[in-house]
Amino acid sequence: MHGMKFQLQLTQLEGWCRVNFPAMACLCEILIDTTDAALALELGQQARAETLRIEQKFSRYRDDSIVARINAAAGKPLQLDDETAGLIDFATELWDVSDGRFDITSGLLRRAWTFDGSDRLPQQEAIDALLPLIGWDKVRWQKPELQLPAGMEIDLGGIGKEYAVDKVFALLQSQFGGALLVNFGGDLRAHGPRSDGSLWQIGVEKVSSEQNVERLEIAQGALATSGDSQRYLQRDGVRYSHILDPRSGWPVAGAPHAVTVLAQTCVQAGMLSTLALMTGTDAEAFLDEQDVKYWSVR
Repeated sequence: MHGMKFQLQLTQLEGWCRVNFPAMACLCEILIDTTDAALALELGQQARAETLRIEQKFSRYRDDSIVARINAAAGKPLQLDDETAGLIDFATELWDVSDGRFDITSGLLRRAWTFDGSDRLPQQEAIDALLPLIGWDKVRWQKPELQLPAGMEIDLGGIGKEYAVDKVFALLQSQFGGALLVNFGGDLRAHGPRSDGSLWQIGVEKVSSEQNVERLEIAQGALATSGDSQRYLQRDGVRYSHILDPRSGWPVAGAPHAVTVLAQTCVQAGMLSTLALMTGTDAEAFLDEQDVKYWSVR
């Protein structure tokens, strides 16, 4: 293994190379079907640069991001660039098809909720105080101009990682014609088969089985997982997921612990897995209607 500056690591394996780096609060991994270490390193550096560009541009944790500028506008309209406008259009579409369940203005609810595995539920008064500042229908969006009422915020974290996977995947495909896989913390997109004819092997949590992981082989496609395995509250025998319904300010009831979807793009897979969780007890019925392969863990 060669340690590279900026925490980029290259590993040469039998017949292929792996490059990984930390970004987007996870380990980002690129698998490349080549024995050319210099090529793999160059592709890895391009992947990392594009990932950091997206993270710096859209992170709500950075003061210099476009999201920070939008949230600091205090009711004034802002003109958005084409890339940002495209994400706002997509978020608007998700809000519409989910009947308001998917709402990029709902991040303010984190002020009331802390999903640390404890039994501490917020007071209803704390939630009620935030609800007037939540709701995409309160926002004026006339592309390319966005105007948030003062006090409201947006958070693109619900679509950002999957968007980054697809963007990095497209960038690498434009530079390299062979098989590759882009994996950002379990959200991934693959192109294959590999030069030896083998497919990419992926592990997916199984449903109602003593076997915890199902081995999935894919040549083309993307996987994304949404769930509450890491972030939840538990009180009086009730598990409260971090998937919140922005209309009530409370967790969605009856949702699976995790949903993994196989789709053509990572954005599509992430959209379907998230929307499934937001339908609660109807998650599997929703996914059946979409005609996609999926795994649901309850």
